[in-house]
Order: sequence, then C-alpha cells, then structure tokens
Amino acid sequence: MMKKPLEGKIAVVAGATRGAGRGIAVMLGEAGATVYCTGRSVRGNPSDLNRSETIEETAEMVCARGGIGIPVQVDHTDAEQVRMLFERIKEEQNGVLDILVNDNWGGEKLTKWDTPFWEHSLADGLLMQDRVLKTHLITSYYGAPLMIARKSGLIIEVTDGTDYRYRGHLYYSLAKIAPIHMAAAMAQELAPHQVAAVSVTPGFLRSEEMLDYFGVKEENWQDAVKSDVQHAEHFGESETPFFIGRAIAALAADPHIMQKTGQALSSWSLSDEYDFCDVDGRRPHWGNYAKRHGFL
Repeated sequence: MMKKPLEGKIAVVAGATRGAGRGIAVMLGEAGATVYCTGRSVRGNPSDLNRSETIEETAEMVCARGGIGIPVQVDHTDAEQVRMLFERIKEEQNGVLDILVNDNWGGEKLTKWDTPFWEHSLADGLLMQDRVLKTHLITSYYGAPLMIARKSGLIIEVTDGTDYRYRGHLYYSLAKIAPIHMAAAMAQELAPHQVAAVSVTPGFLRSEEMLDYFGVKEENWQDAVKSDVQHAEHFGESETPFFIGRAIAALAADPHIMQKTGQALSSWSLSDEYDFCDVDGRRPHWGNYAKRHGFL
C-alpha cells in the first residue's frame, strides 16, 4: 500500500463534533494523521446546542478511515482548558503539532436572520463572537508555540466566504469575516518561523443540521432540491463536510504550503487545484454556481 500523505502527522481539529469540523477530522484521518478531536459534546453530556453528535463518534470515524482519532472534551472559550489540551499534546507527541484547524462555531441558533442588529438580541450577538473570535484566538495562542519551536506547521481558519462582503447579518458577518483576517494577520507574524496560516471556506455545506432543516438524510438528500423549503433550489450544489476535509488534507500535504500563507481559499478552488472529489464522487463547485446565479 502507498504511504498515506499525512502518516505520522499530528493534528488538532477544534470544533470536531459535527459539520465541517467532523468532515475535516475524518479526512485528515483518511490521509493517515493522528487527530485530536475536540469539542464540548460527549456521550451523555451534550453541549447547549443539544444535538446527538459527539467527539467520540468523530474520533471513531477517524479511526475507521485509517487514522488515529483521540477525543478530548474542551470548551475553547476557557483558556485553561485549551492550555491543558496543548500541554497534553506536547507530552504525548514529544512537542509535535503539525496541523491546527480552528472550526469552533456554534452560532446557528444565535443568528436571527432578517433582524437588524439593533433589534437582535445583543447577548446572542456577543456570544456568537465569543464562540468564534475568542475560541480561535485562544486556541491559536496556545497551539502556535508548538509549531514555532519546530519551524513547521499549518493553522487553518474555517469560515464562510473568501472576502469581506456583507453576509446578510451584522453579527454573522463579523463572526465569519474575522477568521479571514485572523489567518492573514497570523501569516504575517508566523512567516519568519516557517508556519503557514490560511482560511478555508466550504460551499453550501450539507451538514447534519442542514439535512435536518430540509427533512432528509444523506442517503436521500437530493429529494430536498425540489421541495418548497427556503434555499432548496441551491441545495443541489451542496457538498458534504468531507469535501472541505479533503481540501484541508491536500493543503496539509502540500510541501509548498508557505506559498499560500495568508490566503483565503475555498473547497471548490482547492478541488480544482488538487484534483479531488467529494466522498459521493461529485465535484460541487459553489464558486461557479454562485457566479452564474449572481450572488458571488
């Protein structure tokens, strides 16, 4: 068998419980990595999102794909818990950390669309920032020194979009645009240490929550395309969370990753560059689709 491109590499996926984080963790495992799958939801103790997915399930999926999955319950808004996570990794992996993925989000139920910011719950809007800006900053703060010490590594900010345009809601826009700038700013400060930082967006993500929204399962997701549910007409161009996972695995395996540092990238453009498909064999291209329909 051919050597897996990330065999022996150590990764942390912060926010690996579900959605893009789960897809990324599993595909890093498919490429051979050891993946610390972190999040708040564990068996018997879900987060306040009250969903069924857990970090243990994600770690098991990583193992099933050929990697090593290690679940660690972490609230990434708690600096001490994050510090302890990286102390554990430093001890268990001899100071090695190759890949850090910041995918904490948790803002789905906090966003009230079609509500101007001054009428929106301020508490929910601020909590949304905590769950993205605060968690990503804390996690990078404690993770980056392990990479700097070895002059090697990649930090990835997962977000929505590749530019700074308004995304239909002030609090949501801020939470999704900030990681793009985080990656660009970190890239500047990390460049002398040969550590790369980029942001990556999926297209229309066919996450567990989105499947629930359309009332379908992954096995029959295309049934939703002709429904009268809002945005169903665009669902046909959706991608599984594993598509961005394969994008990030390809980035992590690229020996010339420093040439991309600071950039805002997308699952579809990386599919064009690295020639990979989604796990269902499709090649969704949200960029081309969005341009044809006039909203990108």
